[in-house]
Amino acid sequence: MSSHPTRIITAPEPGGPDALKIEERMLAPARPGEVLIDVAAAGVNRPDVFERMGFYPPPPGAPEGLGLEVSGTVREAGEGTSFKAGDPVVALVAGGGYADIARADAGSVLPAPEGVDLVDAAGLPETVFTVFSNVFMTGGLKPGETFLVHGGASGIGTTAVQMAKAHGATVLATAGSEEKCALASSLGADQVFNHRETDWSAGVKEAGGADVILDMVGGDYIEKNLSVLNLDGRLIFIAFLKGARAEVDFMRLMLKRLTITGSTLRARPAAEKAAIAQGVQEMVWPWLAAGQVKPVIDSTFSLTEAARAHERMDSMAHAGKILLRP
Repeated sequence: MSSHPTRIITAPEPGGPDALKIEERMLAPARPGEVLIDVAAAGVNRPDVFERMGFYPPPPGAPEGLGLEVSGTVREAGEGTSFKAGDPVVALVAGGGYADIARADAGSVLPAPEGVDLVDAAGLPETVFTVFSNVFMTGGLKPGETFLVHGGASGIGTTAVQMAKAHGATVLATAGSEEKCALASSLGADQVFNHRETDWSAGVKEAGGADVILDMVGGDYIEKNLSVLNLDGRLIFIAFLKGARAEVDFMRLMLKRLTITGSTLRARPAAEKAAIAQGVQEMVWPWLAAGQVKPVIDSTFSLTEAARAHERMDSMAHAGKILLRP
């Protein structure tokens, strides 16, 4: 097997969207347990922005370049994998997703879900893996419980709203405009609070509190989250857009038996990602086939327009996922 020419997007020096550069590389053949994917589209995610800014270095051994999720067709399957050339797939990758060809560990590759356009499917892996591992595996969300997600119109938020609703939970969300609130509602949220115009914590308390909260905001939301959690509530952090430090009354944890946890996805061992992938295929793929969950796409840019895609992400005006197409 020979090497493969590909374009990748890198950020040689930390900075704004203009720090992104398109470069050409030769990609080595698929090693045992790996899959090379001809990329149909790649998802743009907040961690990509942090990496571009120099705040989120790739883990050792990660493929060169930005991008953590792709859809496409298998170009080459390494020894010991169940995939074959031409299979339509989606994949969580440790890097190098903004490319013509991406390299993925086979355990983080899934057959493309039925009923979903292959390009749109690029908006699934990072968000679905994140929501499944945090809300369902760690948070243990049960049917009939109340789930609150902040940023309900973001890529993570739109996915979390739909997955929690499909699971039978009551879903609450926050968002930053009436249009974004309307989007979250259309996806199944029972109540959505415009955090720019109302006190969302008062609204959540009036709704009966929350059993599980998925937070990517942090800052002054941390104490408010604790105040709205019910007995045995679970608070899960996946980002801190408003900062990771806060003054907290930990007596609430004791009196309400609360659990606080958090995680990142990219640096987790391959075996853990494979376990998440198996759970996603078993639980979430049937929801996609039934139309209960779908990727929500904000905008699509060409690979050469990666800077424009990051400008869109930086603006915070997007609702749903931003995609890049080679």
